Amino acid sequence: MTGKPLQVNFKIPVSIIFVCSGKIALFDCPIIKDSTMGFFQQLLLQLKFVLKSLFFLQYTPNTLFYSYKRDRLEEKYLPKPSSEPFAPPGKLVEATATDRGAYFYFEQAELDISFLTPDLVRVNWFPGLPPIPYAIAKQDWDVVETTLTERDNGWAIASEALTIEVGIDGSLTFSDEAGQIWREELPPERQGEQWLHRACLRPQEHIYGLGERASSLNLRAAKDERQKPKTYQIWNYDPAGSYSPGTDPMYICIPLYLGLHDRGSYLIFYENSFRAEFTFADLATAQFEGGSLRYYVTVGQPPHLIERYTQLTGRPPLPARWALGYHQSRWGYRTEANVREEARAFQTHNLPLSAIHLDIDCQVGHRAFTIDPQRFPELASFTQELAKLGVRFIAINNPGIKYSRHNNLFLEGQILNAFCTYPNGELALAPVWAGRTVFPDFTNPLVRAWWSRQYAYLLDVGVSGFWHDMNEPAVFVYWGDHSLPKVTQHCLEGRGGDHREAHNVYGLLEAEAAYESIRQYRPQQRPFIVSRSGWAGLQRYAWTWTGDTISTWEALRQTVSTVVGLGLSGIPYTGPDIGGFQGNPTAEIYLRWFQMATFLPFYRTHSSTSVEPRTPWSYGEPYLSIMRRFLQLRYQLMPYFYTLAWEATQKGYPPVRPLFWFNWEERSLWDVEDAFCLGDALLICPIVQEAKPISTTEFRSTRTISLPAGRWYNFWDDTVIEGGKTTQLEVSLEQIPLLVREGSILPMEKEKQLILHLYPPQSGKSEGYVYSDRGDGYGESRLDRFRLLRNGESLELIWERQGNYDFPYQTVQLNIHGVSVQQAWVDEQEAIAQRQQLQCHLFRRVRFSCN
Repeated sequence: MTGKPLQVNFKIPVSIIFVCSGKIALFDCPIIKDSTMGFFQQLLLQLKFVLKSLFFLQYTPNTLFYSYKRDRLEEKYLPKPSSEPFAPPGKLVEATATDRGAYFYFEQAELDISFLTPDLVRVNWFPGLPPIPYAIAKQDWDVVETTLTERDNGWAIASEALTIEVGIDGSLTFSDEAGQIWREELPPERQGEQWLHRACLRPQEHIYGLGERASSLNLRAAKDERQKPKTYQIWNYDPAGSYSPGTDPMYICIPLYLGLHDRGSYLIFYENSFRAEFTFADLATAQFEGGSLRYYVTVGQPPHLIERYTQLTGRPPLPARWALGYHQSRWGYRTEANVREEARAFQTHNLPLSAIHLDIDCQVGHRAFTIDPQRFPELASFTQELAKLGVRFIAINNPGIKYSRHNNLFLEGQILNAFCTYPNGELALAPVWAGRTVFPDFTNPLVRAWWSRQYAYLLDVGVSGFWHDMNEPAVFVYWGDHSLPKVTQHCLEGRGGDHREAHNVYGLLEAEAAYESIRQYRPQQRPFIVSRSGWAGLQRYAWTWTGDTISTWEALRQTVSTVVGLGLSGIPYTGPDIGGFQGNPTAEIYLRWFQMATFLPFYRTHSSTSVEPRTPWSYGEPYLSIMRRFLQLRYQLMPYFYTLAWEATQKGYPPVRPLFWFNWEERSLWDVEDAFCLGDALLICPIVQEAKPISTTEFRSTRTISLPAGRWYNFWDDTVIEGGKTTQLEVSLEQIPLLVREGSILPMEKEKQLILHLYPPQSGKSEGYVYSDRGDGYGESRLDRFRLLRNGESLELIWERQGNYDFPYQTVQLNIHGVSVQQAWVDEQEAIAQRQQLQCHLFRRVRFSCN
C-alpha cells in the first residue's frame, strides 16, 4: 500500500488484557476510520485487532502461576544476604614474583597479577568462585618479562609498558612507562559471596561501554529520576516488547567499560557473569552478587584498547558478503505466498534485497525449529526460488521447547537430561510463546552438541541463517524478573551452579551451538546468526540488533549511542529495526531511520505484528525514490563495507566508531552521540529530529555538528569543510550530511567496475585497502593496497597486491576530488582524464599533474 499509515480517530471502552514478551498491559480497542477503506474493511480490521488481543489471554493462567512459583522458589532456595559488613583484604604481608608477574598475600585475601602482554594485565583476587572461561578466546600468551620491586608503601610489578603499584592496603595504581597515572583503584571489599570494586574517576573522565545501553553514549552523564548518577544493571533483560531511551538493563550486558580522560584511555573487563551493578560518579563502582573478582586492564588509545580486548575475547569471523546488504522482515508474513509477494515487490520497485527474515508466526504453534509445512508447502523449492532472486531465507528460533509428550524435541531432551531444573529436581517450566516451556541448559556441552544437530534439516532445505530471539532467556510474567528463577540449576561444564551465574551467558552459548552447526553442516558457507542476547565473546558467533525500539524521534537518536556503545564493547555488527519495532512511524521518521541505517552494519527493517506492514514503498513518493537511492548507495559502498568487515577480523575494530576514535585528544568530541564514523573515511550525521517544512513539498534545515580536526569533503557536492570546530551543515529531505575525511581512498563499485574516490591530502601520503574474495566460504582472497602521495602539484597513486584471488572487477575508475587534474599517466603512458575521472585497467602507478 502507499500513503500514510492508518489513523486512529477515537476509541471505544473495550479493554483487553495483553500478555506479550513478559509484560501485562491494558489496551483499549481502537476503532479505525479511514476514508480509503469501506465499512466492512474497517470492521474486519477491528475484528482482527480484538481476536489478536484475545489470543494473548491464553497465557494468563500460566503466567500468574509461574510468577508466584518463581518467588516461592527463590524465597526458599536463594542464599540469605550476609549480615556482615563489606571487608577489605587487610594488610599486605608478602609478595612473590611469578613467571608472568607477581602473587601477593594479604591478611584476608590473595592477589595474582599476570601480564598477558606488556600492556594487558589480568588481576585476580581470591577467594571467589573461578569463572568458566566462556568469554576468553586466547589462552596461550607469550611470556612477558616483568620486574617486582619493593616500595615504601607496598610493591610495584612492571613490564616495559605498564607499572602496577600494589599498596599495603590493597589499592592498585596503573601507570605507563613515562609515569603517567591512568587508573587508581581502591582496595576491593568482600561480603559473603559479593565483591565491591571501586576506582577513582577524574572530574572530566568519560565512560563508555557496558554492552547494549539505552543511555547516553557517555554513561557517566546519565542521571536517574532523582538526578543522581544512573545505576546500570548487568543482567540481560527483555524490556517486554518495547523500550524507550533510559530503559535499563537491556538484552546484552557486558561488564566492560572504557575510560577516557586527558591523560589517555584504558579499558577494564570483568570476567564475571553474575548479576552486577555499575555506577559512575566520583568513583566507578562495580558490585557483583557472586563469583570471583577477576578482571583485565589495558591502556592505550581507543583502537588499541579494542584490539587488545578482542585479542582476549575473540575477533568476529568474516561474514558472507550478502549479509552486509539489505534485509526485510516483519512479524506477520505467515505464509509462503506473502513472503514471495514481498520479494517480488522489491524487484518491481527496483530495490535491491539480500535477505528476508521470518518471525514466529511462520512456525507451528511457535515451536522451536519449525516452519509450518501447510503454509510453506514447498520450502526447499521456495528457498531456491528466492536464491535466484539473490534473496536469502532467514528463520527465527527461540530457545524454549514446548512441554508436551507429543513433541519429539521435548522427548529427546528429556532422555538426554538436557533441560534446566529447579533445586528439587523438577523441570524448570515457564510460559513463553509455545505455552508451557522448558529450557535447554546450554552450559552443558552435550546439550550444545544436541542443539547444534537441530539446525541440520533446515539447512538442508535452504535456510541461509537464523535469528535467535527471547534468549536472555525471556519468559512471560505478571511481576518481577522476566527470566528463569535465579535458583534454576545449570551444568556449567560439569561444575554445577545456578541461574545467577548462567543467565548472562545463556544467549552466548546458544549462538555458539548454532555457529558450530552451520560450520559442520555447511562447511563451505559462512554462518549467519543474529542473536538478541549475549555476553562478552558474542562477536565470535553472531550479530545482534537493538531490539524492540519504539517508533519515535527519541528512539531514532538513541540508536546512535546504542550501536556505538556496542562497538566499544567488542560487538561490531548491529543495527536497529528501521522505523522502530513498536509503533507506526511517520514517513519522515522512517525515511530518516532508513538513511541512517544505510551506514550501519546490520541493515534491516522489522516491525511488530500489531503495527502496519512497513517497506520502502509504504509511504509512496517522494520517499520511495529517496530510499531507492540510499539502497543503491549501500550496495555501491559494498567494497568499503566488506573491507571494514575484513579489518574487524584482523583487529576487532567495529565498522561504526565514535568521532573521538582517532581524535581522542579533542574533548569536544567526547560527548557527540548524534553522529558516527563508518571506518576511517566517512562521517555520518543522521537527522534525529523532525524538520520544519518550508513548503508542502520542500524540507530544508541545518544540522549542527562538532567535527574532528582536519579537512572534510561533503560527499554529495565536494564542498570542503574545515574541522576542529562546530559547524552548520545543510539538510534536505533527499540527503543527510555525509562527509569524507581528507586523505581517504573510498572504494565503491558499480556493476563490474571498481570506483576509487581519491581525496588527496594537502601534502604527504595516505593509504587505503580493498579486500576481495568470492563473498562466502573459505577459499582464496586478495588484498589490494593503494598508497596516495601528494607533493605540490603532483599526485601519485601506487597499487600493491597480495593474495591469489583473481581481481573481481573488469575495469577501474579513479575519481579525483579536491584538485583539478591537468594530465595523467598510467604506468608512464599518458592517459586522458575527463571530468576528474580516469578509466583504466590493472596498473602499478598512476600519476596526475594537478592544480
